[in-house]
Amino acid sequence: MTGQPRVGVISGLVVAALCIVYAAVLAVGLIALPSPDQAIQNPWFTVMEILILAIAPAMVGLTVGLYGWANADRKSLAMLSLVFMSMCAVVTCCVHFAVLTLSRHPVFAGSEWATLVFSFRWPSVAYALEILAWDFFFPLAALFAARAVHGSGRARLVRALLHGSAALAFIGLAGIPLANMNIRNFGIIGYVVLFPIAAVLLAFMFRRPEAQSAA
Repeated sequence: MTGQPRVGVISGLVVAALCIVYAAVLAVGLIALPSPDQAIQNPWFTVMEILILAIAPAMVGLTVGLYGWANADRKSLAMLSLVFMSMCAVVTCCVHFAVLTLSRHPVFAGSEWATLVFSFRWPSVAYALEILAWDFFFPLAALFAARAVHGSGRARLVRALLHGSAALAFIGLAGIPLANMNIRNFGIIGYVVLFPIAAVLLAFMFRRPEAQSAA
């Protein structure tokens, strides 16, 4: 197994593991809410922010592995997946790092406009950038990743999972014109549930490229 697929194996397993932890923390944070209309409180919110900062680079590593593993005639598709996943990672990491380091700083926290910049309630700058990252760049990356996966059997399931995660994430964009951010919950299923499953399957495919070629 060469360097790029090895990166993909490790990254795929890391993505899945961290997404499981993220889903668990999210569930605990929602259960602990004093009322449904409030945002997730600390320490759960901070833990989720840190997890996203770790998940995003791992997702990029997965697409690097996909590029190294893909057949020559699908390298361009894998490269497009890598580019869009990198754009997703850069945007979301900038957002969450800024929220972690600046949103609670007295200079910003005391400002009347702080919620319009840092909050994850619509409309805000942070929320708009999150939608750009996860409901636009991410589904494009997942779509091109699906097209880069060759073979039958397990590969067919991976393509279905990637197409499903992309479709659900794209649905989140409808929340803007409909002014209903609850629609974005469909996207959460796409990138917190379906994509990690695809990542694990890809990791096993990267480990046994000879078996996949024979499929």
